[in-house]
Amino acid sequence: MRVEHQIRAFEQVLKSYDGIQPMHRFLFAYFKQHKQMGSSDRRWATRYIYSFFRLGKALIGEHQTQRLAVADFLCNSSSSLVVEEYLPELKDKIGTALAEKIALISKTYPSFKLADVFKFEESLSEGIDTEVFYLSSFIQPDLFIRVKSDAIQTVKADLEKAGQTFEQIGDKTLALPNGTKLEQALVGHKGYQVQDLSSQKTSELFQPVKYDYWWDCCAASGGKSLLLHDLEPQIQLLVSDIRENSLNNLQERFQEAGLKKYQKKVLDLLQNNDQDLHHYEFDGILLDAPCTGSGTWGRTPEMLCYFDEHKVSYFSKLQRSIAANVLKYLKVGKPLIYITCSVFKQENEDVVSWLTTNLPLELEKMELIKGYDLKADTMFAARLIRKS
Repeated sequence: MRVEHQIRAFEQVLKSYDGIQPMHRFLFAYFKQHKQMGSSDRRWATRYIYSFFRLGKALIGEHQTQRLAVADFLCNSSSSLVVEEYLPELKDKIGTALAEKIALISKTYPSFKLADVFKFEESLSEGIDTEVFYLSSFIQPDLFIRVKSDAIQTVKADLEKAGQTFEQIGDKTLALPNGTKLEQALVGHKGYQVQDLSSQKTSELFQPVKYDYWWDCCAASGGKSLLLHDLEPQIQLLVSDIRENSLNNLQERFQEAGLKKYQKKVLDLLQNNDQDLHHYEFDGILLDAPCTGSGTWGRTPEMLCYFDEHKVSYFSKLQRSIAANVLKYLKVGKPLIYITCSVFKQENEDVVSWLTTNLPLELEKMELIKGYDLKADTMFAARLIRKS
């Protein structure tokens, strides 16, 4: 039977996965190794594995195949052989609203609890609507692009010409279905950047001034630097990261975006960097800190099952240490912008509290940027001013 074939393929993928790599990277390598899998097999295995992980720890006592059927029912609007075989009484309801489907599953499985999807409720930052947040676990986030003002109309016209659906959000942002092949729909375009909606919103705290000298100290691929540069092209910029390959990716991205004037350094921010930075004084520092990434688990739902809660404390200590080490290079009266893509209070409000208590920093503003009800990531950002 075809359904048994699909389940076997799903089970083989699940058995081979150990949670170390992000799922999308693992699947790329797995399918490359198992070339006998056709396009249909790959498509269904991908759908099933992502649906399965979106269920988190809910219904953990049920048989794995039954859990898969429940997960696939909740995560998708089109039916599947697994749903038809193992939830035949609900297959005609798969296109209904998520809240109604949750109610149907709760009635069919009295042991189902939405809170079991995300098992870390007590650790969440303040202000999160837990029910809406948990429901978002079953929804694939959108793909967002930030478009230059003078290119927005051309980009929209080319997307329409390619038959690509999208939604405009504000003046510069477009939301598209995840998995959209932009390189096919926007051939030759250089006037846009792929960047999550909540990540774009962090820029509201930057406030750069012409000729300022800014340091993006955990720059990774440079998304926040590009945001900063778009706000004020006449700034000086230093970018650094501990990973040289990230800075190589950044360099390629900057080149495509037309950002040419900047410095870059490979730096370990847990070490003393006076030899490299002894003469530097910055008008602003962006600290997009290493974190659990819990605000992005809608894109990486495997973390709902594989995450070790002890890592929250590890990242919190790391964030405090990095902030303390970079602060001495910030001018008095100038901002440190602290950012995470975490939903955990220990990485967000608690770190800010520690910074203002133990370092010469004053909180000007902090915000939990709730993307979970907008098919976007959830992030945290704070603007802190260095005191004398």
